[in-house]
Amino acid sequence: MSTTEILFFFLSAMAIFSAIMVLISKNPIYSVLWLVVTFFAISGHYILLNAQFLAIVNIIVYAGAIMVLFLFVIMLMNLNQQHEPQKGLWMKLAGVISGGCFMMVLVSLVRQAVDLKSKEALTFGGDIGLIKNLGRVLFSDYVVPFEITSVLFLSAMVGAIVLGKKD
Repeated sequence: MSTTEILFFFLSAMAIFSAIMVLISKNPIYSVLWLVVTFFAISGHYILLNAQFLAIVNIIVYAGAIMVLFLFVIMLMNLNQQHEPQKGLWMKLAGVISGGCFMMVLVSLVRQAVDLKSKEALTFGGDIGLIKNLGRVLFSDYVVPFEITSVLFLSAMVGAIVLGKKD
């Protein structure tokens, strides 16, 4: 086994374990912290795929900003065990059915997957995920959606300032 394969399996096990811990943790603060570990494991996968930009954005945006927001909201809500509503039998049954449907979709996707090592068309150069190539594609092929998104973000910032401003 190569070092890349060992890292892949380690990061996969870490991501799966921490995602399961997000679900089974009783304390919501611990769930958020486990979610941060999951995001770092996913960023490790991005680095293995030579997509350094996505790894850094994932760490900065999700593990940084979004998780701080989640922690702030959880601490602001002051969740107590006494006020937590209990799930009824129908909600539990709907969760089991939807989880089973999701599992069937995953199993069918795995069965239809092709072995990537034998597929010659998916062999890319070593610089496919670099920031230079991403910038070139973003500002040449996708310049109009990029500019529309920037105008939407600008209008959202102005709207947030207007709503937050006191009279």
